[in-house]
Amino acid sequence: MIKIENLAKSFGAKRAVDGISFNVERGEVVGFLGPNGSGKSTTMRMITGYYAPDSGSVSVGGHDVVDSPLQAKRLIGYLPENAATYADMSVRGFLEFAAELRGLAGDAKRKAVSRAVERCFLESVLHQSVDTLSKGYRHRTCLAQALIHEPEVLILDEPTDGLDPNQKHEVRNLIKELGRTKAVVFSTHILEEVDAACTRAIIIDRGRIVAQGTPDELGRPLDEVFRRLTVPDTVKA
Repeated sequence: MIKIENLAKSFGAKRAVDGISFNVERGEVVGFLGPNGSGKSTTMRMITGYYAPDSGSVSVGGHDVVDSPLQAKRLIGYLPENAATYADMSVRGFLEFAAELRGLAGDAKRKAVSRAVERCFLESVLHQSVDTLSKGYRHRTCLAQALIHEPEVLILDEPTDGLDPNQKHEVRNLIKELGRTKAVVFSTHILEEVDAACTRAIIIDRGRIVAQGTPDELGRPLDEVFRRLTVPDTVKA
C-alpha cells in the first residue's frame, strides 16, 4: 500500500531525511522509532503529501503522492503531531465537519461519526466543546477524525501522546485491530508499544534507516538495541 524509494528532504543545511526506502503492506502495523529530530515526522509528512520530497518518491495505493495527490490522499487517514482542532466546536460538530470534508453526507456521515466515536471512546464528551477537553480526550478526538472515512492507510504521529495508561492500552489495541485490514505507520517514543501493537519496526536516526524487522528480529531488550543504534540529542549538539 505504501512504497517509499530513496526519499530525501532538507531544510537549509539540515538533511532531515537522507535517502530512505521501505514498503508497508495491508495487514502491517509498522512502528517508526527514532530520537527527536531523527526524521520521523518529516517522513510521515511526505507520505501524506504535506511536504514535497527533494528527491525520491512516495506512492500510496499505487498513486504517486506528488503526481496524483488527491487519489493518494483519499486513501490516507492522518493524525499529525500536535494535531489541530477547532476549539469552539463540539466533539460531534468537529467530527461531522471532518466527515463532510471527506465527502460523506446523510446516513453515511452519521454512521461514520458514530463508528469513530465508539472506536475512540468519546461518548462521554461528545457534546463538549473541544476547548474544554483534557489533552487526552483532545488527542482521541483528533484520532477519530483520522479514522472517519475508513481509510486504507493510517499515518499516526505519536497516537498515544498525552493519554493516561488506560487510554494508551485502549489505543494500542485499536491500532492492532485496525492493522489487520489496513496499512498502519505510527511513530512513538514508547518502546513497549512496539511489542504491544507492531508487526514490524523501523528505527531511523539522522535521517537514515539503521535497522528494521520484527521486534524479535531487532533483538532484546529493545531499549538497549535502540540506544546502541541511535545517537542522543546531547551528543548531536
